[in-house]
Amino acid sequence: MSVPNGSHPGGSVPRGRRAVLAGMLALLSAGPLTGAGPLPAGRHGLPGVPDSLGTLAGRRTPAVPGPPGVSGVPGVPDVPDVPDVPAGLWPDGATVVRGRHSVVVGHRVPHAALRDLAATADRARRTVAEIWGPVRALVLHPATDAEAAALAGAGSTRGLAALATADRVIVLPSGYARLTATGRDVVITHELTHVATGATRGGRVPMWLSEGFADYAGYRDAGIAVRTVAAELAAEVRAGTLPARLPGPADFAPGAPRLAQAYEEAWLACRLVAERFGEKALVRLYGSDVGSTLGLSAAEFTRAWREYLRRELR
Repeated sequence: MSVPNGSHPGGSVPRGRRAVLAGMLALLSAGPLTGAGPLPAGRHGLPGVPDSLGTLAGRRTPAVPGPPGVSGVPGVPDVPDVPDVPAGLWPDGATVVRGRHSVVVGHRVPHAALRDLAATADRARRTVAEIWGPVRALVLHPATDAEAAALAGAGSTRGLAALATADRVIVLPSGYARLTATGRDVVITHELTHVATGATRGGRVPMWLSEGFADYAGYRDAGIAVRTVAAELAAEVRAGTLPARLPGPADFAPGAPRLAQAYEEAWLACRLVAERFGEKALVRLYGSDVGSTLGLSAAEFTRAWREYLRRELR
């Protein structure tokens, strides 16, 4: 999930998706991380990275326990539904913070930042569980974007705030730091939704549904106006231009000319389903089709979606 120039770490959410969370990216169908090397490139075709980051700069220090809320502290119970802590991520150790239902592993990150991230992950997990079902919330917070890229096997993470692999969310420090508090909730919820759903499930789920569903979960409780989230698309609609079709894989590719609009279109398609047919129908649609789930042909759904865009964004 990317953030544009101009986002800031506090205050109200700026107007426009590019000022909040433009150009999200999930590394889909990646395997579990082991800490020994990179994952395969995601479905977006990102090239891989070298087999390792090499020796990390700086003094090698062991992992140290933190204040209350950090794993290993007496009196802080382990939570059975949180994931195991991965070993060997960084040779000079890591700090592990446990939320109520989440685990955050950080490398050279202040305890306060990790505790905040754990609270964000707990909120994200709760939202995902309400919509989809239980998910184990494991979030990694590397010290640098380069470390994040190596963990994810991504050749480029420019502009991203976080990304998802098969079983965890990885924070991109530079992008994540520029998000508002609301933006962080949306980003982590979006990426944790990808973890819960298995993203595109090997191509069986259309990209618009995969990304739109993750955005639906992310924005569900954010309290941000539709025209603010979808500001770029709203500008087009007010100018009299409606998309002719739901966005396809090429529309979500990094650098696509209407990348922000593609996410907005997908989000509003899923929002339409939840409003008109119910949230449970939206969940059933994941892995099914609009005909079986909604009783609409593809053409009928597209027409309903275009009318929904016109009504919501003008």
